[in-house]
Amino acid sequence: MAPRAIIHMDLDAFFVAVERLDQPALAGLPVIVGGRPEGRGVVASASYEARRFGVHSAMPTATALRLCPQAVLVHGHRARYAEMSQRVMALLGASAPLLEQFSIDEASLDVTGTEADWAGASGPHGGPGQLARALQDRVQAELGLSASFGVASNKLVAKIASDLHKPHGITVVPPGTEAAFLAPLPLARLWGAGPVTRRALQRLGVETIGDVAALSLPDLRARFGSHGEGLWRAAHGIDDEPVVPEREVKSVSREETFARDIRDGAQLRRELLRMSDEVAAQLRQHSLQARTVAIKLRYADFSTYARQATLDEPTDSGPAIYARAEALFAAVWNRLLAVRLLGVAAAGLAPPARQLRLFEEPDPRQEQLDAALDRIRARFGKDAVRRASLLDLPDELWVKRDRPAPRKH
Repeated sequence: MAPRAIIHMDLDAFFVAVERLDQPALAGLPVIVGGRPEGRGVVASASYEARRFGVHSAMPTATALRLCPQAVLVHGHRARYAEMSQRVMALLGASAPLLEQFSIDEASLDVTGTEADWAGASGPHGGPGQLARALQDRVQAELGLSASFGVASNKLVAKIASDLHKPHGITVVPPGTEAAFLAPLPLARLWGAGPVTRRALQRLGVETIGDVAALSLPDLRARFGSHGEGLWRAAHGIDDEPVVPEREVKSVSREETFARDIRDGAQLRRELLRMSDEVAAQLRQHSLQARTVAIKLRYADFSTYARQATLDEPTDSGPAIYARAEALFAAVWNRLLAVRLLGVAAAGLAPPARQLRLFEEPDPRQEQLDAALDRIRARFGKDAVRRASLLDLPDELWVKRDRPAPRKH
């Protein structure tokens, strides 16, 4: 059987690149997309000019600005990033039989069987590598964005390859050379080797992925249990996981770590309402309704509480989700303590049933309102229209807001 042909795409400094599209004056400058330094703001993205000073994503913005005080700080435009991401994925999807999107700026493509379309290409970027080059050129020419690509026989190696020659690089790993390609790379690039595992391996004198591959499978199992086999397979470049175009959405959630701890109950409830609306909009986008609503609350001392409740009827309505979320919040909120983090989640998801309800008639006005709001936000961005009760909320967009994509399995 012929080896698979997998291409992994990773957009280069994506948020910064989008900001430069909209603000050409930022070109060539050190740019940081992140939250406000006076709060708990963190770096969401940094230009390569800023990275030379040691700035990286997830770093506190205050630290980043100390390292690179001349950087231009931009607070970000999430709707714009989502729009550009959708355009990139549509371009890639038109050229590949299978596409799996991992995040707003990363995706894998399975192009196995399309090699004949590129068989005439020669040199190191022949075949799937030539397709990667063509896609890279199109993303740049049509969308104005830079992307790096990795080409290999599986997702794991293609992902690692895409990160080696950024920005705007292409790395091709010919079939059969996966282990040799990985061998000289540092442990930090090995999938499944987090900080604790790396420290344990380093105590054994292991410094590179090749050093891991040189260990026997029984020895790795003895030292790391079932995780040892995963390390052995990754170090040898073995990965059988398929490219999966779509996965079933199991839950949708929104949570936020505030720039400053909040004690005010009215403000916390407004945040809860905003997140409930966002969760509901995401449910409608996926044509799903939720049977379960959950909240997460973390105080300034890091004590954390999670509660959930089952609804009488599945819903994709913001007010319905908020009503249950607010009741859960009221049961655990201590007005004497400051709140650091708040979150809302919807689970137990299924397509809308639309059967007749015995005790409750659906509200057509709410459904019409939700549909109108979704259309407006899809066209003009999520902040184009808000509830009046939310208008006085500060837009701490990149303070440290965790807006995970729908969790998939």
